[in-house]
Amino acid sequence: MSTPLHTTKAIILRAVKYGETSLIVSAYTELLGLQSYIVQGVRVSSKKGSGKANYFQPGSVLELVVYHHELKNLQRIKEFRWSYLYTSVFSDVVKNCVLLYMVELLQKCIKQPEGNADLFSFAEEALIQLDTADEITTAGFPIYFSLQLAHFFGFQINHEQQNTVLDLQEGSFVNHYPQHVYYADGKIAELLFELLKVMQPSGLAEVPMNHLQRRAVLEALETYYALHLSEFGKMKTLPVLQEVLS
Repeated sequence: MSTPLHTTKAIILRAVKYGETSLIVSAYTELLGLQSYIVQGVRVSSKKGSGKANYFQPGSVLELVVYHHELKNLQRIKEFRWSYLYTSVFSDVVKNCVLLYMVELLQKCIKQPEGNADLFSFAEEALIQLDTADEITTAGFPIYFSLQLAHFFGFQINHEQQNTVLDLQEGSFVNHYPQHVYYADGKIAELLFELLKVMQPSGLAEVPMNHLQRRAVLEALETYYALHLSEFGKMKTLPVLQEVLS
């Protein structure tokens, strides 16, 4: 019995060298959710040109034709091509740091193989929007992505009512300090309330922030995710991102 073939778009999350010429790739696919693939022979360079490993950089948006066997943990790719070819994300240092932050956040959130077309569509669109974003939008993009992504995992921040304190444990704005240390207040709570109204990255320009405020907002969001997702830990890409955005 032959293994079924599927065509699906995919966002590459991680690629690890395997053997002399191959890669083991973790990909979030539109059709099949989170999957691992072995991609053979892509690290070979020839006189005709370099190998095709560059297709599998974190954040790449590809169209794949894949063999999918329900009982296997490691699947195979038959064909691959660009679904969207970036113009600036891989070459622009700041955008690339933002991209790696977004990819790491996706990796930390997505643990199951089930497909979710809405989540895939949001992530794909965000990556494409980052590619064409101006400087101000790029700087705020990690915050926009973090706030919107929480919706898909059921722990979005409730912002029906503006109060002076954001209780990160409860995920809502309150008018008193909670009995724990997980909260944002003052200007940072105010900024988060305004940022939650931003439905498209282009709207980030309407919420001006300096780099210290942006840093504090991102740190509050890291805490928020860690409180709501088990084994979330720390974002490895965050210190680098804060350095390039300062």
